Amino acid sequence: MSTETANKDLLRGGQFLVKETKSEDVFTPEDFNEEQIMMRDSVKEFVEREIWPHKEEFEKKNYELTEEVMRKAGELGFLGVAVPEEYDGLGMGFVSTMLVCDYISGATGSVATAFGAHTGIGTMPITLYGTEEQKKKYVPKLATGEWFGAYCLTEPGAGSDANSGKTKAVLSEDGKHYNISGQKMWISNAGFADVFIVFARIEDDKNITGFIVENDKDNGISFGEEEKKLGIHSSSTRQVFFNDTKVPVENMLSERGNGFKIAMNALNVGRIKLAAASLDAQRRVTDLATKYANDRVQFNTPIAKFGAIKSKLAEMATSAYVGEAASYRAAKNIEDRINIRLEEGASHSEAELKGVEEYAIECSILKVACSEDVQNCSDEGIQVYGGMGFSADTPMESAWRDARIARIYEGTNEINRMLSVGMLVKKAMKGHVDLLGPAKSVADELTGIPSMDKPDYSELFAEEKEMVAKLKKVFLMVAGSAVQKFGPQLEEHQQLLLAAADILIEIYMAESGILRAEKNAKKLGEAAQKEQIAMAKLYLYHAVDIVNTKAKEGIGSFAEGDEQRMMLMGLKRYTKYTNMPNVVELRNTIAEKLTSENKYCF
Repeated sequence: MSTETANKDLLRGGQFLVKETKSEDVFTPEDFNEEQIMMRDSVKEFVEREIWPHKEEFEKKNYELTEEVMRKAGELGFLGVAVPEEYDGLGMGFVSTMLVCDYISGATGSVATAFGAHTGIGTMPITLYGTEEQKKKYVPKLATGEWFGAYCLTEPGAGSDANSGKTKAVLSEDGKHYNISGQKMWISNAGFADVFIVFARIEDDKNITGFIVENDKDNGISFGEEEKKLGIHSSSTRQVFFNDTKVPVENMLSERGNGFKIAMNALNVGRIKLAAASLDAQRRVTDLATKYANDRVQFNTPIAKFGAIKSKLAEMATSAYVGEAASYRAAKNIEDRINIRLEEGASHSEAELKGVEEYAIECSILKVACSEDVQNCSDEGIQVYGGMGFSADTPMESAWRDARIARIYEGTNEINRMLSVGMLVKKAMKGHVDLLGPAKSVADELTGIPSMDKPDYSELFAEEKEMVAKLKKVFLMVAGSAVQKFGPQLEEHQQLLLAAADILIEIYMAESGILRAEKNAKKLGEAAQKEQIAMAKLYLYHAVDIVNTKAKEGIGSFAEGDEQRMMLMGLKRYTKYTNMPNVVELRNTIAEKLTSENKYCF
């Protein structure tokens, strides 16, 4: 495929909202190549051997066990999947890096956090922003697990507002090093990290600067006690204090004042990786709940036979299936964009940064959706187990606690919701995504006469795809009117942004599930994919309800009189099914497959 063709065929970030995506153009987990399948199976075998049997031990704050598992993961190459081969990594594509993050993260949040912090925000800033000398010195040790990395950004007064940090970097009189002083908190891997990415402010610079700081306790570095946390008990989390810590000037990361940019780009990658890290946890919880429901007998019947339990299992599996579809769809888009940049002559770091940045909207969408789905899944897992689910002797309790942090990591879900809409509006203003034309078309349509033609729904997903197209019109109607009304002040209307973001999220997730099921049904036959088809339809059914509710909330917040009535009439038109799906039948179809296979089997 030529670069020109690839550029033409590959949608830009956010364009899913205004352009149709064909099922043959999306990547799904069923498209993993032989190398990716081998990597997936290697990671799964590692987890079953080294992590899952020690599940109880991870709940006892055994930080040494986490470090030991991480070192073994390094020996097998899992820590260096995304690192270029010249720095002792495996140099694999973005989809493969997602896959490893996905399957290594499901057994315990402690390892998931240690892995994500090390491979992402601990290693990646040096790989992408470091000088050649910095890369050669640090990245091989980080890629192989000889050294571990941590990321020192958050401070007591600087959380979501990351650029407001007070940590100072003062140049020495001889100009050979900076003295760094300040306090960092919530630092994952702090207890065993060898290298810190530290953000500090030089003089009165507007933006912070990044530094590579080696962990030397004789160099003014000290630590707080391990934090007492709700979950991720064996993930080392400490405060780190710097007191005139000497850092050679050559250890400045990128340019002076570039720290905020480094931090934001690291978060983009972290967000989609966090979505991946939520997937296997959902699969595992669904597996366990299914097995328990088959084994648990009440009133002389396995509880898996009861409709109330079938409903829960079906919803849990559906979230996992759609999360997989959306995460790997976006991951392949990022990989393709990276490859286009490489073909055009960009360096590895430039290509990776621009490739991920292009899909920052999708990264935020996925972070929110998958982190909330894994929480809901584990919550329902507890409910399937009943009283036993509340006991620390079963794995549901720790799964629920570990899942909770995902909604806070990498920018809270509230921040990411507002970012997704804000970034989309900015892309529209730059001309990267044409929102104005489609929004005007929707406004014209609202004042026009609806078509009375009877639609043809003979093809698989014909009505569902039409419904997704109508949901996109809902977003354009609400967001378009809001932008027109508030202009640059839109960002001050946070509750409206949150409502619009939920509409955007449901569109992307529902469409991804449908495209995955359609692609595989075309390839394998509808009969072989009937449960997957049911999951795609079930997810869309819920998405329509959420969009309807959030759109009413948004419309009511800024529209009045005739404008409000017109928009509400349009909303009713755009969220109305011609053929309402039988939701009970869909759930039963999914649940019966799960219980017959006694596992998550999609």
